[in-house]
Amino acid sequence: MTTTGNERFPPAGVDLSRPSVARIYDYFLGGDANWEIDRQFADKLLHEFPILRPIARSNRLFLHRLVRYLTKQGIRQFVDLGSGVPTMGHAHEVAEQVAPGQVRVAYVDHEPVAVAHSRSLLRQYGDEDRHTAIHADLRDPAGLWEKIAETGVIDLDEPVGLLMIAVLHIQQLPAPGSPASEDLGPQLVRTYRDLIAPGSYLGISHVTGEGIPPESLAMLNRIKTMYAESGSPVIWRTAREIRELFGDFRMVEPGLVWTPQWHPDEATITDETPHLDDAKQSIVLAGAARKE
Repeated sequence: MTTTGNERFPPAGVDLSRPSVARIYDYFLGGDANWEIDRQFADKLLHEFPILRPIARSNRLFLHRLVRYLTKQGIRQFVDLGSGVPTMGHAHEVAEQVAPGQVRVAYVDHEPVAVAHSRSLLRQYGDEDRHTAIHADLRDPAGLWEKIAETGVIDLDEPVGLLMIAVLHIQQLPAPGSPASEDLGPQLVRTYRDLIAPGSYLGISHVTGEGIPPESLAMLNRIKTMYAESGSPVIWRTAREIRELFGDFRMVEPGLVWTPQWHPDEATITDETPHLDDAKQSIVLAGAARKE
């Protein structure tokens, strides 16, 4: 991996004392919005579990297929929570292939690198009247929603595609100083379900330790320990727990499935299929549901 100017000039607020989940994921996908501390951590994981790269790519390609599908269903606004750094095709780039000039996207992340790079790319290759990147905390739905509204890019009274891709298995702990220690994920998703307008869709992908090969479970146990030691605890949910995140929304067929199995018909000829011998090796369940 070649280094970039990021090594010398990290955006304000970047913590380089420990690896970042978003920047590690960027490295897995072949991006360059990462630092030495991220690459060292990621390389330790890849040395033990080289399958992590195809797993990350499979998840990213699910996002691509989901955006294509929802755009074809008439969705013209997307809110991407925990959007990460701009690697391997962002939502607006995919949507443009289906509905050129029509789709608005708000990218939201708490990682300064993700926001800084997204803003830079949007200035160069996006449309700042239709695309925006927001620095906000997923754990503050009201504040986050207010920041989206203030941009004027998204009309929150109209349907949106709410994307929560590979973000909810990063444990959503209460803010520092809070006496509580439970994971806030389900409560937060419930709040966001209430915020979006009828006709909206919710898309989720989430790591699970259920129903996967034994070697994959051993890998997840190792990863969980390593992430906890790095200060970024993770949580794996069962298929039932992930399904419950959609509440009473109507699930889109084929329901909650492994990432390679969700609407493979939406893949394009440029989508290189990751090498996974079995869909269960993706370790990530994915689905979408509509708010009636």
